Amino acid sequence: MKKTLLVLFLMAAGMLAAQVKFDDYFTDKTMRLDYVRAGNDKGCSIYFEQLKQEPYWSGNKNSLIDKFEYGHYRYYVYDAASDKLIYSRGYNSLYDEWETTEEARVISRSFYETVIFPYPKNKVRVELHGRLRDGSYVKQFEMIADPNDKFVRKEKPLDYPVTKVVDNGEPMKSVDIVFLPDGYTSAEMDKFLKDVKTYADYIFGCSPFKEYKDKINIWAVQSPSMESGVDNPGTGTWKNNILGMSYFATDVDRYLMTLDIKTVRDLAGLAPYDNICIISNSSKYGGGAIYNYYTSFPNENSNGAYLIVHEFGHHFCALGDEYYTSEVSVEEYYKTNIEPYEANLTTLVDFDRKWKGMLDKNTPIPTPSTPEYKGTLGVFEGGGYVAKGVYRPMQDCTMKTISYDNFCPVCKKAIVDMIKYYSD
Repeated sequence: MKKTLLVLFLMAAGMLAAQVKFDDYFTDKTMRLDYVRAGNDKGCSIYFEQLKQEPYWSGNKNSLIDKFEYGHYRYYVYDAASDKLIYSRGYNSLYDEWETTEEARVISRSFYETVIFPYPKNKVRVELHGRLRDGSYVKQFEMIADPNDKFVRKEKPLDYPVTKVVDNGEPMKSVDIVFLPDGYTSAEMDKFLKDVKTYADYIFGCSPFKEYKDKINIWAVQSPSMESGVDNPGTGTWKNNILGMSYFATDVDRYLMTLDIKTVRDLAGLAPYDNICIISNSSKYGGGAIYNYYTSFPNENSNGAYLIVHEFGHHFCALGDEYYTSEVSVEEYYKTNIEPYEANLTTLVDFDRKWKGMLDKNTPIPTPSTPEYKGTLGVFEGGGYVAKGVYRPMQDCTMKTISYDNFCPVCKKAIVDMIKYYSD
């Protein structure tokens, strides 16, 4: 018994020693690494652009090492002197979707990308890793970042008003969501703030966000555009806007996105933030979201409540799309012989680490899509844009159909886990 207790004590001591203490390595600001990813369906290269200091860090000081393993990409920050891992995150970008499109087989393109981490006190080594089509990860880029380098950009931030719309506590102990406008003119800033409050209410009206409202802050950056409305190449509509939001991203008419992630980050950095939501001044159905990138939606569509929570599910905790009949531009995005990283999708290759433990022991795997199992947590075929080989947790969910406040238990658990990661 004494031997067992000693072993447990030593294990606990080792775990505590391995934890990263924020104040040993970081200050309460942000370092932003900007780079360009360029390539095609055969592969990519990464080219350094700049290091930038931003005024706030809002992440949880105790959640420095990523535990979720979500994302097509990952980045790791090591203390250069000791080689100790002191920060990591998973993320996606528009590039990893584009590289599976038909266009990527024809031409090469470049995409501006950024990653952020707490501002280091000393030199750090940053590694960017990418996921190969076989599911493994490979290092794609590495550099030393010196916080005292004279070339780290430290210019005064852009001068736009910032409003804390919902105040539920200190940024480092909360989930901080910053809302950015596109296609709102100076005369429409009051409308933007009203829309922020409306869409914040949509988030807080949806479970499980409503149960954790007291852990979420909402910020708004009042950055006007020259013109009202957003781009729509399908109708020949082009606007001179601050973020350049446009329908027909990756040639899908409802996909409302921007490639100008540099400006997105510049504006978001005016507030303490963990997650970015972009509201476009438009009534056309559409939107989009990418994990640890941003969420996008229009302000005046009748499905606005559904759009923000569905898209935010992608951005906030990497939930996958469970539908398989709508038009998409990606091709073979999921390999059926590889387990997806998304919490709500499985190919049954490694189902033990998904929601298998949440199932009733009498529920068959796979689960038939019959009335008998309607409303039952199971393993239903069809998801991830394909009808065969990819499975979802329930017959219906906010990640499958246009249905508000309808997240399945698996999606709810993923959301709650991420809220606690930021706030506990």
